[in-house]
Amino acid sequence: MTDPIKIRFAHPADLDGCLTLDHASVPAEIVKLKITAREIVVAEKAGQLVGYLRLEYLWSLVPYIALIWVVADQRRQGIGKALLHYLENALLDGGHAALYSSSQADETEPQAWHRHVGFRECGIIAGINEGGVGEIFFRKELSCHLGQEGG
Repeated sequence: MTDPIKIRFAHPADLDGCLTLDHASVPAEIVKLKITAREIVVAEKAGQLVGYLRLEYLWSLVPYIALIWVVADQRRQGIGKALLHYLENALLDGGHAALYSSSQADETEPQAWHRHVGFRECGIIAGINEGGVGEIFFRKELSCHLGQEGG
């Protein structure tokens, strides 16, 4: 029997694990604030964090996935999708109707994942990333997903 995956908002005790999974080098103080604000969702398996989603708000209003990450040996098991669905339900409860995300223009696999989970391309910022690579933006209309584990 495999260990179940628990999807939940991060707790203060998760700080070190969150910092390890957040590859954007966000300062610890910012991650602490985001944990308190319930802007980080984690996937836990056998007491270890195996997935991470960091939420931002554009203009302090529009929910945007800044980072979603699943550890390499846990990928393709639905963890990223479960993190997303958990967040979607929380955003719906908070009165939001849409969620945004993005991917570098040269990252075909993350773009395919966004489309697979219901995001639609809605724009691009040319040359914003290192090496002049553009960023493709996605929008997803939110709808309720039943049966998600809480925490």
